[in-house]
Amino acid sequence: MLNTFSIAFYNLENLFDTKRNKYILDKSYTAGGDLEWNQDRYARKIQNLSNVISKIGIKNSKLPPIFIGVSEVENKACLSDLINSEKLLPFKYDFVHYNSPDERGIDVAFLYQKKYFDLIYSNTYTLYLTDGKNNRDYTRDILLVSGKLFNEQIYIIINHWPSRSKGIGFSDHKRVKAANLVREIIIDIHKENKNPKIIIMGDFNDQPSNNSIKNHLMTDAFFNPMFVLQQQNRGSVNYRGKWYLFDQIILSKLFLNNVPNKIKFKDIDIFDAHFIQEKTGKRKGSPKRTYIGKWHQGGFSDHFPVLAYFQKIIKL
Repeated sequence: MLNTFSIAFYNLENLFDTKRNKYILDKSYTAGGDLEWNQDRYARKIQNLSNVISKIGIKNSKLPPIFIGVSEVENKACLSDLINSEKLLPFKYDFVHYNSPDERGIDVAFLYQKKYFDLIYSNTYTLYLTDGKNNRDYTRDILLVSGKLFNEQIYIIINHWPSRSKGIGFSDHKRVKAANLVREIIIDIHKENKNPKIIIMGDFNDQPSNNSIKNHLMTDAFFNPMFVLQQQNRGSVNYRGKWYLFDQIILSKLFLNNVPNKIKFKDIDIFDAHFIQEKTGKRKGSPKRTYIGKWHQGGFSDHFPVLAYFQKIIKL
């Protein structure tokens, strides 16, 4: 019997196939592009990512994550290759994915083990942004998934918020608007369920203590277990020698209830296993990424995955 299990979020760092798509900015990730992206490099990327996902959570659980939110994936073909890879195929994952209007064509998605999670529905919400000249600033949609986890309905909101391009102050309003959109999604959820269990996960490009998360996303109905990890100076991404906890899993306080035959939050962690770290040099200990500049080093991602453990409360 599976009593302890994990869920996770992982920024896959530019999981592109090798085909040119004229509707998005993916030329670099083709054989003729400046990154010389080819089938061998793509296959290695799939193999590396599947190896990571297959090991997430197994320290305290018999299985890799029951479900995992991901970001920076180009299309359904990439997701199909990922879940059908040698390491993940035994777990019979399925996925939810929608193409979003992001100019680079990188989307969020949801992978789940069909044995334990029953999909009910999914939907996307578009984040409308404009630049200083009132032109549309295209970015990733936010994904909502609802399903039954061990026969208990839950809601998962998967995010990849706008980056800190040109600085945190210049871009803060974009992530505040994303936070407000998530609040609107939560209102929609409450229209169908008065006491919903909600999980908000993603790459927020902000930390738990930043304005968009602390002052605009969080309410009394939620708790952010990542805040403790931030206080411990742990992070999921390293920029110029400093750790940032951009990747987070935020939970309804209902997950704290010790109710028989329900699921309860147990612990939070960052999957920073040694094999996905840089081994030497000034980046030692940081996530081993696929490229450094235009040099292909064949790593995994520039982010560590984050995960949460849950326990099934069994009535004796």
